[in-house]
Amino acid sequence: MTTTVITKTAALRIAQAARALADVNAGAFAAKLGDSLGLPITEEKLAKVTVADLKLILSGEETVEPDVDSASIKLAVRHLWGEAGDADNLPPMDAYVDGEIPGSLRVAVASNTEENLDGHFGSCPRFLIYQVGRNDMRLIDARSTLITEDADDKNVARAELISDCQIVYVQSIGGPAAAKAVRANIHPVKVPDGGKARVTLQRLQSVLDAPPPWLAKILGVEAKSLSRFSSAEEE
Repeated sequence: MTTTVITKTAALRIAQAARALADVNAGAFAAKLGDSLGLPITEEKLAKVTVADLKLILSGEETVEPDVDSASIKLAVRHLWGEAGDADNLPPMDAYVDGEIPGSLRVAVASNTEENLDGHFGSCPRFLIYQVGRNDMRLIDARSTLITEDADDKNVARAELISDCQIVYVQSIGGPAAAKAVRANIHPVKVPDGGKARVTLQRLQSVLDAPPPWLAKILGVEAKSLSRFSSAEEE
């Protein structure tokens, strides 16, 4: 007589949660859950796991990157509950044809839910892609990161996924991942508190006329803070 130690549905939920935790070892993760919840691991038991429980389960383990953020842990818990999916509350897209917004930037936003900036670069299930100009902002794409999961270097694959963007906004990103984004000519911007994606991008819009040096470099214009020195030299 064989004893089932984990149901198929529970195994799928654990695999999805492992992906959300950025490089967690799914086997070790399942074993820790089994130690905590008791065998067999069922959907009913996973549905009772809290964020605090998951943090305790992962504490002291080397199965998770040191910079795993609370948003990723919350997403992992939702996967364990069976409530999260890649198409979960996906916002509607805006019509856009290349060149319609002259002088605009293409910006990626790491997102776990709806139209929110609430994702970790290495674990968010999708990047929302916006075309951002001084007076116009359009959500033009939502790119699933599922295709990056089998890559030899997931962070490089994620950078390639958004390689047409100049900026990526994230709630969290590790140092090595940030370096890989920069090498792909994508400027990472951390917003630890997260929030509504469009609110953050409105702040970007507000400085396009007088960009700080890092943004001026991306736009290929002179930073306003440096223009007074150029004027003095010309005089």
